[in-house]
Amino acid sequence: MRRAEIVKIMPNKTEIVGICLYPRFSNHCLANALEPLRAANDLSGRALYRWHLLTPEGGSVLSSSGLPVAAEGRLGAAPGGDLLMLMPGYGHEAFTRHGADLRRAAFRYGTVAGLDAGAWLMAQAGLLTGRRATIHAELQRPFEARFPDLTVLPARWIEDGPRLTAGGATAAFELVLHLIRRRHGGALAQDIAALFLAGPESGPSDRLVARALAVMEAHVEAPLPVAEIARRTGASPRGLARRFARSLGETPRAVYGRLRLEAGRRAMEAGEGVTEAAARAGYADASAFARAMRRCFGAAPSTFR
Repeated sequence: MRRAEIVKIMPNKTEIVGICLYPRFSNHCLANALEPLRAANDLSGRALYRWHLLTPEGGSVLSSSGLPVAAEGRLGAAPGGDLLMLMPGYGHEAFTRHGADLRRAAFRYGTVAGLDAGAWLMAQAGLLTGRRATIHAELQRPFEARFPDLTVLPARWIEDGPRLTAGGATAAFELVLHLIRRRHGGALAQDIAALFLAGPESGPSDRLVARALAVMEAHVEAPLPVAEIARRTGASPRGLARRFARSLGETPRAVYGRLRLEAGRRAMEAGEGVTEAAARAGYADASAFARAMRRCFGAAPSTFR
């Protein structure tokens, strides 16, 4: 374990994750979302993540295979945190009536991830307006018909600002591993992937995209033009954009921008000032950095100190 390499970039703040389970949720999806977080804590020797289980009504729920799981609270009374994961399964349409509770919870957590059929509940609650999303392949056509104004892509997972969606259990694992990699570095993410025999490709499945991400991560404080990143990976700018769209559902510029802002966020959480954090993110102008942080995270940089 390359713990020294990980500690260099690891923020001090413990991430609080709420997981809302709906009746007939997928055990596989829950395990794939939760076990990488548990492994991150175990392998790093630190409490990087804490989580709590919620349900729409606050009681226990049965999974799709009949496994009972007790909740620690009700969605509408959720304490809040950094990330809220939604895990509906079969019969998800019955739970769109909890839209007001979901909107309140989204405000308390900021970032919301809809796994499996979770995008349906997010869209019904108005949380995906103007954003791109994906959903389980079996639901894509009815989802597009029900929400014609949404941009629905056949991607495994999509991150669009503080709204994340994943199309199934395996995609949920990939999405959570991506979040761990971005926040705590590639070394820890690689060790987690190896622990679950997932291999190093459990980030983006496209090797060219993975190489481009590595270039981006190595040039956060002194950002490179996207054309230069494409050149270093042996692709044309258009070719790189197509591969990013197919693999991640986003443009290289959007992904790079968020990587930089995550670096600034980590700097703020480590106690650095706005000017220093802006420099860490490759911004010469602290005001521009603050505006970008608000757009990406919905909060001012000072919120993360």
